[in-house]
Amino acid sequence: MKAILLFFVVVFSFKTWAQETIQSSYVLVLGVAQDGGYPHMGCQKNCCTLAWKNQKLKKNVVSLALVDPKSKKWWLFEATPDIKLQLQDFRKRTNEAYPYLPEGIFITHAHIGHYTGLMEFGREVMSANRLKVYTLPKLKSFLEQNGPWSQLVKLNNINLVTLSADQSIDIANNKITAFTVPHRDEFSETAGFKIETPTKKYLFIPDIDKWSKWNKNIIDEVKKVDIAMIDATFYSNTELGNRPIAEVPHPLVTETEKLFSMEAPNVKNKIFFIHFNHTNPLLWDPTYQKQVLKSGFHFAKQGDIYY
Repeated sequence: MKAILLFFVVVFSFKTWAQETIQSSYVLVLGVAQDGGYPHMGCQKNCCTLAWKNQKLKKNVVSLALVDPKSKKWWLFEATPDIKLQLQDFRKRTNEAYPYLPEGIFITHAHIGHYTGLMEFGREVMSANRLKVYTLPKLKSFLEQNGPWSQLVKLNNINLVTLSADQSIDIANNKITAFTVPHRDEFSETAGFKIETPTKKYLFIPDIDKWSKWNKNIIDEVKKVDIAMIDATFYSNTELGNRPIAEVPHPLVTETEKLFSMEAPNVKNKIFFIHFNHTNPLLWDPTYQKQVLKSGFHFAKQGDIYY
């Protein structure tokens, strides 16, 4: 009994310390799932049955918060369909020490899991006042020219800020650089982000078609940062039973592991897989989770703090 009590005291003390005493900017994970979340709409397979029965297993759509304790400001990466839950989760995890709304939102692309949460800032819900939304040019044009997003612009609920690929911007004590990656760009280009704080460098690529299609070398890019949160939508090519996986290309976890297999442990240790489809066993199967850890990689978990 004493050992159990000591365990909870240590865990509570760490969480309290992490929330209250980190002085430099840090990244907080607010979601790890693919656009449909977990459990997934219409899914009655074993992968989702677990989470339908136990809501504690639910995972929000992929999203990050960049938190700056010095300026008492924070920024959101992605405006997901789970944004209402994620803003409340952020408020709880940071002990209400920051404004409810972020200073701004950085969005990667126009697929539903990454931008449709913007609707919550319209007059039907929050009626926000000129909330900054950072995008690359094609996504900015898409939001300006298509409803209901254009109404957010017209009513000044959001203030679109254009990013230029491979050019960094300063936000408080941090630096953000957007870059383009190949993806199914039906409505906009697709961005990844490099986040630089005074103490750490992060790579965030939740969506990309294949590493070989990118004009940059993912191994080199990972070596330049401290933590790389990268696309792990599917673990293998056998997961989708209702349609060809080629219709939704992503780097398989097994492909990324193979690509980095000859790299030093300190390089593989930087990789945190994220953006899991509901069929990806890294979301729910301890056997696969242990195997990835044994291979020297990691997987992002909702609520994790990186600093």
